[in-house]
Amino acid sequence: MGDTRPTSQFHARNIAASNVERLVGALDAQDTNDGVRRLRAWAHAALAVRPGERAVDIGAGTGSQTRHLAAAVAPGGEALGIEPNPGLRSVAEQRAADTGSRARFVDGDALTLPVPDASVDVVWCERVLQHLVEPDKAVAEIARVLRPGGRVALLDTDWATTILHPGDPETVAALMSGALSAAADPYSGRKLVGRLSAAGLVIDDRGSQALLQDHASVAWPLIRMLGGSAVRRGLTTEDRRDRLYAELTEAAERGALHMSVTMFAAVAHRPVRSGNAEPEYT
Repeated sequence: MGDTRPTSQFHARNIAASNVERLVGALDAQDTNDGVRRLRAWAHAALAVRPGERAVDIGAGTGSQTRHLAAAVAPGGEALGIEPNPGLRSVAEQRAADTGSRARFVDGDALTLPVPDASVDVVWCERVLQHLVEPDKAVAEIARVLRPGGRVALLDTDWATTILHPGDPETVAALMSGALSAAADPYSGRKLVGRLSAAGLVIDDRGSQALLQDHASVAWPLIRMLGGSAVRRGLTTEDRRDRLYAELTEAAERGALHMSVTMFAAVAHRPVRSGNAEPEYT
């Protein structure tokens, strides 16, 4: 398969065990983001998971969506979370046990799913493809494991849609270039439909949601990280960066700050074929 990047930024080879607590905090914060919740709700409704089905969550993290799927397929169904980071997988297992969820979690990678061919009714894959060097292979794996008529929901961020206001446009662009370098494919969100179609899957619906930061406070850890990177790379000066910081602070004090990025979703299914006939779409 060549030199692939791990399944996600949370992969065991990417982080030390001491960082698990920080990652859990970040994932928990994402779980409470209004935009994330709305897009997830739309995608789950479009998937229409039924009792007795088998569901797989690729890049399960702390297992929140695996547990959601487990509740939807009960009774008699199965929900399997695939998570390569052992620290996150341990948290997911503990939370499932604490809540009485029947969700299960295993080690695995998006490029080689530990699942037999045509054995899955539903696949959930959220914010994974952006971290892959070979995302098309991951989507091909999803097509491989889906049963005819099986459905998949892909959700991913498109970092090129990041907006930061107010501020000098050139300085803002310098900072935002850091967001584009944070992922293997920062344009992943806009490519979901094309990747699903290329894998032979049929698009059922598409959705999107802007993820908004608080308009009355600056996300300083992220902003300072991007600002420091822009200065080190020679994309802006310390003076221009600090002026932008001051403008953002003043805007937040007025409740006029805008920072957002758009997350996209696509729902598709594997066509049902009858002998040599044309596909019968469900």
